[in-house]
Amino acid sequence: MNPVIAEVTARIIERSTGSRAAYLANMDLAIESQPGRAKLSCANWAHAFAASPGVDKVRALDPNAPNIGIVSAYNDMLSAHQPLEEYPALIKGAAREVGATAQFAGGVPAMCDGVTQGRPGMELSLFSRDVIAMATAVALSHDAFDSALYLGVCDKIVPGLVMGALTFSHLPALFVPAGPMTSGLPNSEKARIRALYAEGKVGRAELLEAEQASYHGPGTCTFYGTANTNQMLMELMGFHLPGSAFVHPNTPLREALVKEAARRAAAVTNKGNEFLPVGRMIDEKSFVNGVVGLMATGGSTNLALHLIAMAHSAGIILTLEDLDDISKATPLLARVYPNGSADVNHFQAAGGMAFIIRELLKAGLVHDDIQTIAGPGLSLYAQEPHLEDGVLTWRDGAQESLDTAIVRPISEPFSKEGGLRLLAGNLGRGVMKISAVKPEHHVIEAPAAVFQEQEDFIAAFKRGELDRDVVVVVRFQGPSANGMPELHNLSPSISVLLDRGYKVALVTDGRMSGASGKTPAAIHVTPEAAKGGPLAYVQDGDVIRVNAETGDLQILVDEAALLARTPANVPASKPGFGRELFGWMRQGVGAADAGASVFA
Repeated sequence: MNPVIAEVTARIIERSTGSRAAYLANMDLAIESQPGRAKLSCANWAHAFAASPGVDKVRALDPNAPNIGIVSAYNDMLSAHQPLEEYPALIKGAAREVGATAQFAGGVPAMCDGVTQGRPGMELSLFSRDVIAMATAVALSHDAFDSALYLGVCDKIVPGLVMGALTFSHLPALFVPAGPMTSGLPNSEKARIRALYAEGKVGRAELLEAEQASYHGPGTCTFYGTANTNQMLMELMGFHLPGSAFVHPNTPLREALVKEAARRAAAVTNKGNEFLPVGRMIDEKSFVNGVVGLMATGGSTNLALHLIAMAHSAGIILTLEDLDDISKATPLLARVYPNGSADVNHFQAAGGMAFIIRELLKAGLVHDDIQTIAGPGLSLYAQEPHLEDGVLTWRDGAQESLDTAIVRPISEPFSKEGGLRLLAGNLGRGVMKISAVKPEHHVIEAPAAVFQEQEDFIAAFKRGELDRDVVVVVRFQGPSANGMPELHNLSPSISVLLDRGYKVALVTDGRMSGASGKTPAAIHVTPEAAKGGPLAYVQDGDVIRVNAETGDLQILVDEAALLARTPANVPASKPGFGRELFGWMRQGVGAADAGASVFA
């Protein structure tokens, strides 16, 4: 193993000794008490199958027949989740073929940050992750299942499902993706039109035409944002069947993978010889592998929150320092938009996850000795699925990159370090996605322009007040202030300032997104302004230094003088759009560097 990866893994294991032992003890108690059908009364069990087809009712009488729970994020508004509509029928049919039953246990909410960007609904986005975890628990609360399949793809949905699945540690868990939409308008052209719109050089009709050409069919958005980063993560952690992340929806191969997921979910229950509860399958090494994958592929900044929260659900204590050290030891092996011009379909064609995993294994950057849903060893994921005469098989993936502008071998990386950097200083702690930021923009020192609303920044930009070297501070955007919305609506305007030759950076206690691009942005800053963090004391004109090379986040004002100021008032919570229902979450949420969860 790479010595840094080995050391980080060892310290996570040591740090998590107590909490992990308690987690595993709870899992063992649940396993010892046997699955639900052994405890449910005849009336309970009859009720659970009252509406099932006759063949399933008969099979339900067999105590050796596995019953698989299906938890789905289906809705037909999200392109990535629309294909999930057909999955339950495929799963139930495949389960019957192997002597099992499958039931739709419950649905979880699924919202799209791409729809709610800049809108009030975005203030519910991050909290939806924890709601999804709770909804997963409700779906599985009937205690009638021997394993579970989790159907979900996008931003907060997969992390929430993982948190819920890990809470049901005694149940085997398998995640079933939908795959990306086919390629549309090139991402570079989409970004160009957005920048022109921000400058007022094209109208809304031209913008809408470009957006519809980009987002045009079922499947995930094709840029490498949070949704596709989630899919990468499920491969590196062993939650998926190997190579299933980036297979298109509504294809014979995708249908075959869905059916095989059902068969595998039946095989790993305690009814057979391959019992694999998720609490044993996923451990500290699994999470380290996921972090390495995030860094090697230049993935979404949102995972800096989600990985910490997910790990907590398994009794594992993961920190930003762990992520930072892993990033410094992990070469960047992929350039996919916004870190390059290629989309995820180009990434898949150039070698995809199988190639990346093989290279990481070769360099000792990931642990091969993990349990996965496909069997022991991450090396299984250096294979890709294929249909041969209608039969699903796996064979070795690409041995070499088929396009070195998109994926590269470990011997010739795009960068010696990975995609994220921890920043810390007298303004607090935050993270920056550096994989798309040019080296000449890694160090910015400029006067601050302070805003408390996205709209105020955009108005100032349109008035020409920001045509200068500037560090844009957008505060009171943290989890306890307003739910920590993504501020991706700022990106086009900030990019325009950068293109005009100014030195520009963003500092915020909010989030950006998986589409964080070429502008240096110190995000997730903790403590947040609403909790009395230093951001609450910053004033227009204060000089701020953002240094991605040294990891510094500094305000060049004497600390005593800074804290002698009266902090800015925390804005009142806004009513409407369901925000009132989430007040308890804003009050109880943890800090961003602890995962921004109500559970930790």
